Amino acid sequence: MHLHRRSFVKYASLAAAGNIAGLKPFGALNALAQSTPDYKALVCIFLYGGNDGNNMVIPFDTAGYGNYKALRSAGGSSIALDQKILLPLGFRNSGYALHPSMPEVCNLINSGVAGVVANVGTLLQPTTRDQYLNNQAVSPSNLFSHPHQQIEWQNAARDGSTPTGWAGRIADSMQNVYNVGAQIPMITSMSGDTVFCNGLTSTPVSVVPGHLSGAGCSEGSECATRLAAAQSLVTLTSGVSLVTADNSITSDSYKYLATLNSATTGLSNLQTVFPASNGLASQLKQIAQIIQARSTLGVNRQIFFCGLGNFDTHSSQLDLQAGLLSQLSAALNSFYQSTVELGVQNSVTTFTMSDFARTFQPNSNTGTDHAWGSHHFVVGGAVKGNAMYGTFPTIALAGPSDSGSNGRWIPTTSSSQYASTLAQWFGVPTSSLGAIFPNIGNFSATDLGFMGGQSV
Repeated sequence: MHLHRRSFVKYASLAAAGNIAGLKPFGALNALAQSTPDYKALVCIFLYGGNDGNNMVIPFDTAGYGNYKALRSAGGSSIALDQKILLPLGFRNSGYALHPSMPEVCNLINSGVAGVVANVGTLLQPTTRDQYLNNQAVSPSNLFSHPHQQIEWQNAARDGSTPTGWAGRIADSMQNVYNVGAQIPMITSMSGDTVFCNGLTSTPVSVVPGHLSGAGCSEGSECATRLAAAQSLVTLTSGVSLVTADNSITSDSYKYLATLNSATTGLSNLQTVFPASNGLASQLKQIAQIIQARSTLGVNRQIFFCGLGNFDTHSSQLDLQAGLLSQLSAALNSFYQSTVELGVQNSVTTFTMSDFARTFQPNSNTGTDHAWGSHHFVVGGAVKGNAMYGTFPTIALAGPSDSGSNGRWIPTTSSSQYASTLAQWFGVPTSSLGAIFPNIGNFSATDLGFMGGQSV
């Protein structure tokens, strides 16, 4: 399930949410800190539907794999992967391997430019199994629900009522510090309007990969006429404040698309080959092209959002997840190689998020059901790679890590801690973390250590 809110223009819109009318002026207030204008970018890949991290990062030692195989066959069907086809991770004493569809990510990890963050989820405070079962800890609302958990990963809040995302709040605070005079917003979405991108005083630009010259159209000679008509409509004054504001946002979207198209036109073609027939690769290629134009656009900080789905594998999981993880792995590798080509591999960090994991115990349809904590990747030259961060869950049904009896792991790392580590590398000072991540004060560690040079 892929959650989107309404768009004002198909293929070209600015997300609108955050004040009482749901509309915000472009720009940022409340700069947080003085800084130097070095370039950095964060790239979020959201795995919609709830990726099964349990079959993505797998215990590889003899005892650990044996336990994995037994429990992944405990629900009337088996989704255990054969140990012979797993891809061993090479960091010291790892004892873990990756899904066989991810050779490129395995190579990135083993070469030191990617890492694994284990058992991350929407957690409001450190929580044990006993605390959870006895309602002694504050838990996120609507756990195991696709739309709610997608939003709560993106807004770093307790529930879906917070209309701003943590990336949007970073943009609110940093636009006037790093991107003074920039020609586009700090945030660009390749996957429609999302809470993640929305700030109170800043708005993202949303584009469709390959359509920077304007909205997608399949009606031949009629396209130019239809686009001109749409652009003229937004200049009309209705006298209704909400409609006028919507028109202003839509008009800005055309302006930003024109700016992006102008900035990227004439750039040398990237030599990095991105896989064909791979929607995520298309999104990441467009991001690489926009990064290539960073000087022309006047940006020193950028955040990008893209998505891949559908990971909601209630049945036939082995085949479905294999195809999706193959796309993810190939696209991640090509994007990293493109940053090397552009000389910005140390300045661009890519990371995954997802609704939640899947139950460790399979269901009777060779699939899995909604769960909680999962494993994620961070990729980039600034990542302290070839390592696992966080605490891997105890793989035992109804064990100390289980929120029930079928392997819904209680996260040992909060999604806010995960995001906070990325934010500090990006330039958010520690004194401002509470304003962006309202629950971060409940955790002793705000920096998980997987990024280099975070201190501000």
